[in-house]
Amino acid sequence: MPDHDLVKVVRGFLTKLVGGNYEEVVAECSASRMSSDDIRAVISDYRKTFIAPPADAYHALDAVPVRTSATPTWSVRAALWSEEEGRSDLELQLTIIQQGDQWTIELDDLLVP
Repeated sequence: MPDHDLVKVVRGFLTKLVGGNYEEVVAECSASRMSSDDIRAVISDYRKTFIAPPADAYHALDAVPVRTSATPTWSVRAALWSEEEGRSDLELQLTIIQQGDQWTIELDDLLVP
């Protein structure tokens, strides 16, 4: 299982995303390859009602350490969950950087890989 603090960061980010707070999601990122309108379009096109993942979903969180980074950094892939299908094939891709007690999120993509 990934680091507890890393899981908390991802859980908080996903909660905002599935809550429809797309502007806040983008604002929370130090860098984003997507605008809030891009996120809204992906979510809308998918035509499902997204929900917060169950707690045990984070046991299988795909968080790979970026070994070439000077600071602790992870490439994270987190599946979204919907009321209609449970675990979705729509995936959030993030780069998360830890600098002491501070966490930086970069939104890389939201897609069906």
